[in-house]
Amino acid sequence: MSPTTPKAKAKSRKDIVAKHKEFLLPSLGSHYADPLPFVSGKGVHLTDADGKEYLDFFGGIVTVSVGHCDEEITERIVDQLRTLQHTSTLFPIEAQADLAEKLAAIAPGDLKRSFFTNSGSEADEKAIQMAQAHTGRRQVVALRHCYSGGTAGAMSLTAHGTWRINEPNAFPVTHAANAYCYRCPFGKEPTSCNLECAKDIETAIQTTTDGQIAAFIAEPIQGVGGFITPPPEYFKEAAAIARKYGGLFIADEVQSGFGRTGTKWFGIEQWGVVPDIMTGAKGIANGLPMGWMITTDAVSQALNGKVYLNTFGGNPISATAALATVEAMEKRDLPGNAARVGAHFRNRLEELRDKYPLIGDVRGKGLMQALELVKDRKTKEPAKPELQKVIESAREQGLVIGKGGLMGNVIRMTPPMTVSVSDVDEAIGKLDKALAVGSGA
Repeated sequence: MSPTTPKAKAKSRKDIVAKHKEFLLPSLGSHYADPLPFVSGKGVHLTDADGKEYLDFFGGIVTVSVGHCDEEITERIVDQLRTLQHTSTLFPIEAQADLAEKLAAIAPGDLKRSFFTNSGSEADEKAIQMAQAHTGRRQVVALRHCYSGGTAGAMSLTAHGTWRINEPNAFPVTHAANAYCYRCPFGKEPTSCNLECAKDIETAIQTTTDGQIAAFIAEPIQGVGGFITPPPEYFKEAAAIARKYGGLFIADEVQSGFGRTGTKWFGIEQWGVVPDIMTGAKGIANGLPMGWMITTDAVSQALNGKVYLNTFGGNPISATAALATVEAMEKRDLPGNAARVGAHFRNRLEELRDKYPLIGDVRGKGLMQALELVKDRKTKEPAKPELQKVIESAREQGLVIGKGGLMGNVIRMTPPMTVSVSDVDEAIGKLDKALAVGSGA
């Protein structure tokens, strides 16, 4: 298409939805009762096929980190498209090498050696394979309510019934209790819990393994689980227990990474812990497919002698997008913006909690915030139907928000990290009206 060729008119919403239903798997569910196709986006806004504009406070499931169709990132992608589109990892790729150098510079501790994939699922699987090869063991400890992806290995790690199919067993996995303070599995309060959730990792190792593990893998903030956020000392204790029994600690930063939690580049840094292996995806490339694993020099040697490749992993286009995204975050101080605007966002959400008994808990860090909805604050009975009413009403108000949690009663909000205080205030106004509908007010 030449620069003067007029852009084709977008199909109608009805036509897009009809074709989607006819030719795609029926298991691909819709966020809304009436499916909503978006046809364009800019910054923190999306536009649907009918021309209606929305504030995007879900960011393509924690993926659009620097805003939709960012000019700087787009130009660099287009330049790469016109220069070299593909070779494969059998040949050194300049953009991939530059990206790996940048990621080694911002990663915590002595994490240095990268491997690129197409998704977070693949990255998590490669991390487990790396840990198994390094330790010579196979058993893995993960956490209940965690989500690691849709491939067989990642699904084995996942402890969220909604996302498991036919009991996959690609890895021998045992699941310990998670740090779900709002619904503590031990009936404790955060101020006097003695970190029973972390200690359960040791109990799980002692009772469900042979006493030696390959790895403990955890999301710093559980994403699909409903942005479950552990107490301050949790990961220091958890990582120490894993290492006591010979395991490596893998931080799954697919959702919490790349400045999302505020100030720090990676969520695990909020807990003052350096992992042995770290994975990422989603926000790394602002929407292009990219997964990533990084580890130390020492651990990386475990797979020497074996040829590993990934046909599309770290390809010139995705690697260029990721490098442009990270450099844009750095130049614009988006981790800092996530902290500053995120603090304002959290305050406004807590105001809504004071107003609506429907909100049982507010949690998260930076621009990764959640509301858990309950029918009654004393019983904490999940308010799943009410949540869907809020989601649908927010749509009518022109606000896109996410949902999650094992019981389907958590609102998840992760706007692009370019979001402003005024954007947050506008979103809060829309969410306020939606919560009134969900509350039956």
